Amino acid sequence: MLPDDFSVLPPEPETPPVLLPELGRDPEAVAEPTPELSTPVEVTPREETPAIASTGDTPTAEDALQRLTAIALADLEARQAVLLASIEKLEQRRDRIQQEIRSSFAGKSQEIAVRVQSFKDYLVGSLQDLAATAEQLDLVPPQPIAAPEVIAPPPAPPEQKVPLRPGFADPEFAPEAELIEQELNRYRQSPDYYGQPWVLRRTFEAVHEEPVRDWFFTAGGRGALRSFGSRQQNVLIASAVISVLNHLYGERLVPLILASTPERLGEWRRGLQDCLGLSREDFGPNQGITLFEFADALVQKAERIEERGDLPLIIIDDGEESVSLSLLQFPLWLAFAPDPRQPSYDLF
Repeated sequence: MLPDDFSVLPPEPETPPVLLPELGRDPEAVAEPTPELSTPVEVTPREETPAIASTGDTPTAEDALQRLTAIALADLEARQAVLLASIEKLEQRRDRIQQEIRSSFAGKSQEIAVRVQSFKDYLVGSLQDLAATAEQLDLVPPQPIAAPEVIAPPPAPPEQKVPLRPGFADPEFAPEAELIEQELNRYRQSPDYYGQPWVLRRTFEAVHEEPVRDWFFTAGGRGALRSFGSRQQNVLIASAVISVLNHLYGERLVPLILASTPERLGEWRRGLQDCLGLSREDFGPNQGITLFEFADALVQKAERIEERGDLPLIIIDDGEESVSLSLLQFPLWLAFAPDPRQPSYDLF
């Protein structure tokens, strides 16, 4: 327990006087007291307290933050310096590579140019030497060798085709008559629906065979047949006649169809295509079957056919009211005569 009366406490010991040496003096001189400072200075505890308090304070938070900021800034500046140094090295390396590329390409180009120029000089020199050597040679022009005279044979006269004048009713045409019989029997007994073009492809019955046989052997290939009442049936009869004659004479046979209207000619063309397996290319003024609306034009065409040695076959539609007599001069003609007992089937 603390005493109530502080007067009884022992007195504090006296602080010995402190001698402050003069700055800049010799240490040996300091040891000796000077006359001016011979009187001791007494420092009381009250005067030392502020000095101790001012020197013993801890750093504040603001000072610590400033020190951390300074340290971080110094670290960033050091990193920046390292990065800048790396960038500078890379740029120097890039410049060096580009310089090497430019110098290398230029060097190679120069080397190639030198080689090309050297080769050019070599060629020019070689050609000049060759020309000089050729000028020094004594060349004798070769003597022309006379070609042996070839005597061309005289041109052969053009082959003349013998005009055809068939007469199937004559005894001298017996071989052709036998072939006609065979063809008609084959059409009737063994029809070929997928045979070659220009061969009958439709059913051929006895009712069709009889008038065809009469036209060949009775009329001798020059006469009229009674119409069957429809143009399709007439086309079938005409197709059988064309098929037989084509088998006998081949390409020398030229069928000519006479009908007075385009509609009737169209029916004939379609019917012949169907019965003989023909195409549109088989109808034309210069090949195959030719269609006519007027008898005069047909006669002129038939005359030209005979002049070149071929065989015209004239087929006259049953719609013709009259027949020109000039058509009857040719060796083969077939006319379909309308039956007066049957009405006309034409609608045009």
